[in-house]
Amino acid sequence: MKFPLWSLAVFGVALGVMYIPTFVTLAQTVWATDEQGHGPLILAACAWLLWGMREDLFGPPAQPAVVPGFLLLALALIMYVVGRSQRVIEFEASSLILVLLSGMLLLQGFAAVKRAWFPFLFMLFMVPLPGALVQALTLPLKSAVSVVAEQILYWVGYPIGRTGVTLTIGPYQLLVADACSGLNSLFTLESLGLLYMNIMNYKSKTRNLILGLGIVPISFIANVTRVIILVLITYHLGDETGQGFAHEFAGLVLFSVALVLTYGLDRLLAARFDDMGGARDGR
Repeated sequence: MKFPLWSLAVFGVALGVMYIPTFVTLAQTVWATDEQGHGPLILAACAWLLWGMREDLFGPPAQPAVVPGFLLLALALIMYVVGRSQRVIEFEASSLILVLLSGMLLLQGFAAVKRAWFPFLFMLFMVPLPGALVQALTLPLKSAVSVVAEQILYWVGYPIGRTGVTLTIGPYQLLVADACSGLNSLFTLESLGLLYMNIMNYKSKTRNLILGLGIVPISFIANVTRVIILVLITYHLGDETGQGFAHEFAGLVLFSVALVLTYGLDRLLAARFDDMGGARDGR
């Protein structure tokens, strides 16, 4: 197998010149937050996946798609310039994916892009969510989480009430914050689920679809569990405890519950699909 070393070297240098400032901006802003802190991990996972596919990508004879490649590169550069000049980080980060796709088209062609579809799709999870979308989805999710948490605690006998997204239990009032809405954890868990399915390489598309969609209610259940734990800690141990270490601990509980439920769902699906030829496909 012969790698197009010079072409890859030039392409890599150009990427570095363009996107190192972008990565610095991301590291200082959105990637420094709890909500988008998974971005660097997504990027690293994509690099690992592409490196593992290098023989499949560059082994077959190259069939460059010059015209589509340059057209896509032009679009990517426009997005990059607009994003960089106008400080629209969503455009700037998204353009990286298009630049990589255009480079693959110019070097190897459509066949290589088709083989590398998952890393490029997975890379979308590193792009910051638009603020308007976050605001539109956060409030209904917060409301749903607070309603379910209130009802569960009321059913088991706790003196709890709710006004909007504020829970009142005993002498304490707790506001269900944006971080507890589940939106950001949903995207993080969905990305982990997709990576898990790619690594497991199940043959059944139905199994993959059910597992992927199942992460949505799993994320909601995990966030309700997190809110209930925080409410109970605050009620029994005081507000200072609830807002201190216990708050961070509840975040760990969220992902622990979500991962256990995801694995449990996968085992339930295995009981049905493994006997139907939907087990792992060897690579």
